[in-house]
Amino acid sequence: MGNYGQIDCAVAPQATMKSDMTTVALDDSKALRRAFGRFGTGVTVITTQSDDGPLGMTANSFSSVSLEPPLVLWSAALRSKRHDVFVKAEHFCIHILGEDQQDLANHFATQGHDFDICDWAQGPGGAPQLAGCLAAFHCRAHAVHPAGDHSVILGEVIQAAECPGQGAGLLFDKGRFGRFSPKP
Repeated sequence: MGNYGQIDCAVAPQATMKSDMTTVALDDSKALRRAFGRFGTGVTVITTQSDDGPLGMTANSFSSVSLEPPLVLWSAALRSKRHDVFVKAEHFCIHILGEDQQDLANHFATQGHDFDICDWAQGPGGAPQLAGCLAAFHCRAHAVHPAGDHSVILGEVIQAAECPGQGAGLLFDKGRFGRFSPKP
């Protein structure tokens, strides 16, 4: 039977781009960012404990990776003033934001040290856990990989929590915040 997940070894012919699409020049960072932005994502706030106290940053690059062991990843821009603290952090916490937490996302996108705007408690490993989020994943650093103008940070989940209920997550699509509305 061939390789797992592979029906046969035939290679599909290369498809041409649909005529209604415009090719994006890879050296045009604004156009490339706009094209990347067509993929809607959830919004998270990542927190850790630094030498100067709690630190947070907003990220939409979160993804689950593995259940055995439980691994997650996110990426931090090299140009971020908070980058170095997060890539060196032994522990961090990833918070999945609810649709009503855009102010929190905006706050931690620009301000990392001000935790006065939210309730929080120290979690396992010392990373702050923000109150009121849909889910939180306390992680131990697993690996950091350089990736162009970002670092990909993998964490092993050591504790997870979920808020009960059906709250919708905060989403980010084409540079805008919003929420998912299921089709009937």
